Amino acid sequence: MPITRWEPLSEIERWDPFHWEPWREIDALQKQMNRLFDRLVPTGNGERRRAFIPSAEMEETAEELLIKLEIPGLEAKDIDIEVTEQSVSIKGERKEETTTEEKGMVRSEFHYGKFERTIALPSHIQGDKVKAEYKHGILHLRMPKVEEEKRKSIKVEIA
Repeated sequence: MPITRWEPLSEIERWDPFHWEPWREIDALQKQMNRLFDRLVPTGNGERRRAFIPSAEMEETAEELLIKLEIPGLEAKDIDIEVTEQSVSIKGERKEETTTEEKGMVRSEFHYGKFERTIALPSHIQGDKVKAEYKHGILHLRMPKVEEEKRKSIKVEIA
């Protein structure tokens, strides 16, 4: 009778989490999302850049909606604002300034290109009475509410 070497762990398979079915699905989803963002995000010189999306603040009072949008580096003539009763859309383009240097390296973290920001409004507004002001890189929009929206709050009794 021949002597054989006993290997107690030889029957156990090594578990590889990246070959586990849910991980493969997550990986496939991530690749699809990356392709989607590669199409939507502007690129330049073969490198990926983040899209320029201006930051916004909204305040609602009893009489009006106030929106501030941070878009420095533009002139008022380069900003396009469209208003409906339920939303406001702001479009523009921040153009890249070309600079040349003989020596050294230039690094820029500024975001250039076209942008569009549409903001859904919580109340209906009077589009013909919207006022816009742009100074110090901040766009201020004052949007009066429609008369029906200005009603005071009504207390509802619970039965």
